Amino acid sequence: MSTLPQTVVRPEFDAGDLSEASHGDVARKLSLWEKLVDMDGVRKLTILIALMMAWELYTRLSGVSEYILPKFSDTAVALYDAVLNDQLLIMIKNSMTVLLTGYAIGLVIATLLTTAAIMTRFGSDVLSTLTAMLNPLPAIALLPLALLWFGLGSSSVVFTLLHSVIWPVALNAHTGFMGVSETQRMVGRNYGLKGVSYVTKLLIPAAFPSILMGLKVGWAYAWRTLIAAELVFGGAIADTSGTQSGGLGWFVFANQMDLRIPYVFAGLFTVILVGVLVESLIFSTIESRTVRRWGMQSS
Repeated sequence: MSTLPQTVVRPEFDAGDLSEASHGDVARKLSLWEKLVDMDGVRKLTILIALMMAWELYTRLSGVSEYILPKFSDTAVALYDAVLNDQLLIMIKNSMTVLLTGYAIGLVIATLLTTAAIMTRFGSDVLSTLTAMLNPLPAIALLPLALLWFGLGSSSVVFTLLHSVIWPVALNAHTGFMGVSETQRMVGRNYGLKGVSYVTKLLIPAAFPSILMGLKVGWAYAWRTLIAAELVFGGAIADTSGTQSGGLGWFVFANQMDLRIPYVFAGLFTVILVGVLVESLIFSTIESRTVRRWGMQSS
């Protein structure tokens, strides 16, 4: 009768007296510093401050001409003066009004195209064909056509913005809906989801990461297209009750013509700042309360 071999435990793997083992906390309260580091907006603000300091140090130590690259401190003074005396806040409002108008209309059109593409094969063919044709075309290239059709005014800019919004939003949303697995669809049908509830409770949440990405890309394309359009004829986009009109792009162009270089950089810095604020306060908030909370994306 054969005996089974005994199990030999190596000394380094022998726990010994388990009563001496220490136990860590399953969860603990984060410190103030850890909470700050965990905030997306704080991390991005830190990067911006580091870039500002590097900008200031470089311009002071390199001796570069202020007509090429002004000091950040001069740019900050110009930005402060523009807010007080050049109605920069009104120009930001003018730009955002036109942008939101074009963005909202573009979202409606993109929603209709995506709905048609999901419901019918013909709609899918239409969306894929239009996307292949028009998505590679720069939106600013449609500006001369918009001028011919709508004249010099905000309508031309809104038409140009539609091109920047529709295709990335519709394409990403359609890709997201098509990417919902058949297993998820079967689970939804087994739970009795039909019609509107099937779309709102299963398809949209499952495709929301792609939908949100399309919204972010559409916003970024629309914002830079708006600034480019305002650089061309921004003074006629929106009249105000004061002495200034137009938006941020016109502010940059007008100061460039007057060789007020710190004000040019102040306008460009404002464009960047608005983009960062929208990304941090709106899209990052939506992302943290949806796809991250649902476990569909890591922090």
